[in-house]
Amino acid sequence: MFLTTAILFWEVASPVTHAATSLNQSRWEQAIINIESTRVVYDSMQPWIKRPRTYLKTGVVIAPREILTAAEDLQDRTLVRVQKMGRGQFYEAEVVWLDYHANLAILTVKDDAFWKGLQPVPLLRGAPSRDDLRVARWLNANLEIRRVEFSQYTMDDSRLSPIPALYLEFDSEMKSIGGSAPLISGGKLAGITCQQVDNHVRALTATFISSVLEERKKGNYRGLGFFPFYWQPTPNTASHKYLKLPGEPRGVAVIFVPELPVVEENLKPMDIILQVDGFDIDPQGRYLDPDYGQQILENLSIRGKFAGDIVRFTVWRDGAIRVVNYRLPRFDYHLRLLPDHVFDREPEYLIAGGLVMVPLNKPFLRSWGDDWKRRAPFRLVYYDNEFPTPDRPSLVVMSFVLPDAYNLGYQDLRALAVEKVNGKVVRNLREVKEALSSPQKGYHIIEFVRSDTIRRIVLDASQMETANARILKRYGIPKAESLSSP
Repeated sequence: MFLTTAILFWEVASPVTHAATSLNQSRWEQAIINIESTRVVYDSMQPWIKRPRTYLKTGVVIAPREILTAAEDLQDRTLVRVQKMGRGQFYEAEVVWLDYHANLAILTVKDDAFWKGLQPVPLLRGAPSRDDLRVARWLNANLEIRRVEFSQYTMDDSRLSPIPALYLEFDSEMKSIGGSAPLISGGKLAGITCQQVDNHVRALTATFISSVLEERKKGNYRGLGFFPFYWQPTPNTASHKYLKLPGEPRGVAVIFVPELPVVEENLKPMDIILQVDGFDIDPQGRYLDPDYGQQILENLSIRGKFAGDIVRFTVWRDGAIRVVNYRLPRFDYHLRLLPDHVFDREPEYLIAGGLVMVPLNKPFLRSWGDDWKRRAPFRLVYYDNEFPTPDRPSLVVMSFVLPDAYNLGYQDLRALAVEKVNGKVVRNLREVKEALSSPQKGYHIIEFVRSDTIRRIVLDASQMETANARILKRYGIPKAESLSSP
């Protein structure tokens, strides 16, 4: 099997630069870095297949021997190289710190020669001027700096995590600037880009970046916290009357609260959230941020707050105003029944008689494409909003069947959640492997979660080992399993 490398290049454009006379261009020439990240990309359906892929992005020197960039495209990395001044030698770099949820990373280079002629740039404090926004990048060995047009501040999921992120959105005719290009305002770093769709670009703000990096510098960075509860707007005044809330309609109603042991004082369903850290919440769940205008209340979980910090909720509960000192839980991918990502380790799989078993997670569902919520089997998408429980901490799915005489009749089955193997409930691949060591009267019986298709598969246990060897050889698969450590 041959591995092919695909390299994503920045679009080649005119070498003409567009630097404003008020900017010290040489200062940015000494700070903006080209980054080349090579990482392994896995096939979620056939997890034994991996391909190297190289991405080009940008970094900014923000401190002695420290380069700031987005964490995206640094996952499952095998090699990171950097280049200064937009040309010349590439140097091997090391990722010294990274947070996928914040989408931030710090790189360094051991070779002293790389740092000669480079100077850090300061991060902007507060919101940038909307009339003074520029984006910079190296293009054909020339530094290109252009004005961009401010659009809005908006909340959305982080690029690599479902926790919220505040973005500065702007419009630009520049192409391929979504990969950590520096956003400049007042001669300072106002943010780094992280996404581009056509002419619309999103950037993480310097305020958020600074708060995270300052916590890291203190040596007690605990990661980002989040609000795991669900709420709904209260535009209909009948909701307030039903809950006997006096005065003008305000606040939002809590509708679901997961059980998390870290949260001692918790919200409850039917609470109306009136204030969060002193900010009034309107019936649409928004508050007036002094820097960024009207924002959704989730921003208050990351506005200078981190996991373990207390957020003060004022709620209407049981006919009275209550104060809840809510301790922010730290987000982890495994806090959801279907983990959003599995980074920096090989994906798990187990092949049993041609049946390909994998953990049910978001990467598996995303193999149906960007519209996976509609295209993936609804019986699997259903689990996306579920939280793990002691009885069901995770799920196993039979991805598909590698056709062989051994599994004849089952070869068209795919995407079925596994419930039991040989009479034992299985919640991960290690439990599947253990259950396969105890066949029932000479047969392996695999049972699936109830659906509109087949409920069980029966296979001859005495022939499985021989069939596995034959199937691995026929399909060029290096090994029958890849399991994580217990």
